[in-house]
Amino acid sequence: MPRYRLAIKSSAEKEMGRLADDLHQKISDKILKLAENPRPSGCVKLQGTDGYRLRFRQYRILYTIDDGPSYLVTVYSVAHRREAYR
Repeated sequence: MPRYRLAIKSSAEKEMGRLADDLHQKISDKILKLAENPRPSGCVKLQGTDGYRLRFRQYRILYTIDDGPSYLVTVYSVAHRREAYR
């Protein structure tokens, strides 16, 4: 399996910037692991979009996967579960 490149949108970076340091680090580790396996156990394909969801405690990591020649995972949101799907 090829290694994927990671891209994090500025909106997701802002959302992560508001998190506590320990939570920020743990979510960052989860995101970095997406480069090795973009469809880990527990990820769910979102209905009606091309996106995927990965849970971490009360937070959701929302991202898309490009399996084409670029092999790119783009994280577009990191939010609390009550705000993630708005």
